[in-house]
Amino acid sequence: MEKRQSELCLEILRRFNKAGILKDFILIGSWCVYFYKDYFSNVPYIDQATIKTRDIDFLINNPSGIREEVNVPILLKDLGFVTTFKGARGYLKLDHPDLLLEFLVPEKGKGTDKPVHLPKLGMNAVALRFLSFLSVNTIKVKVEDFYVAMPHPANFALHKLIIFQRRIKEDKAVKDRSVAIEILKSLIAKDEFSIIKDVFNSIPKKWQAKVIKGLSKSEDKDILAVLESVG
Repeated sequence: MEKRQSELCLEILRRFNKAGILKDFILIGSWCVYFYKDYFSNVPYIDQATIKTRDIDFLINNPSGIREEVNVPILLKDLGFVTTFKGARGYLKLDHPDLLLEFLVPEKGKGTDKPVHLPKLGMNAVALRFLSFLSVNTIKVKVEDFYVAMPHPANFALHKLIIFQRRIKEDKAVKDRSVAIEILKSLIAKDEFSIIKDVFNSIPKKWQAKVIKGLSKSEDKDILAVLESVG
């Protein structure tokens, strides 16, 4: 991860924390891999230099629960973020040469192809499937003098094994799968077999089938053995 990207990400987190809105967010996406490094400090883990992404995504599990009124585009404007819109529906993103910031919410019911408005934040969010899986089991990682909520690495990795099969771009699909496998291997090295199995057992059978399909290659047999173990 380039230093200027990580410093910019940290400044965003600092400002969100100071404004009182960081508590409403769960950091998801590839930036979790960067911040998981302390969780895996005693076992082999992903080489941080291989993590390259502009996308920084925040999941808001309960949009109606936001209490603070903070205009996020204005809060980050002096850092060089500009407001852009994606697609005809008007999905709002904050664009910077080094980072692209977006908010997401779990898709509910039949779903929607329209942005979910977040009036207190001066933003809107994209509703996507499977995101509730990331919010149901979280950890808090200390960053400087504050904490950031993130999905437990087991949830993060199994989620990646589900969504990579929905990717249109092959390079992103390959990256998602590779990251998921490396994190699961690190969890196994950390002797967290039961956590992997418990998380796997907590998801619907259709999702389990997708995970197994994503691990269909022979080199993933150790992970498959954990998922298919009894008890």
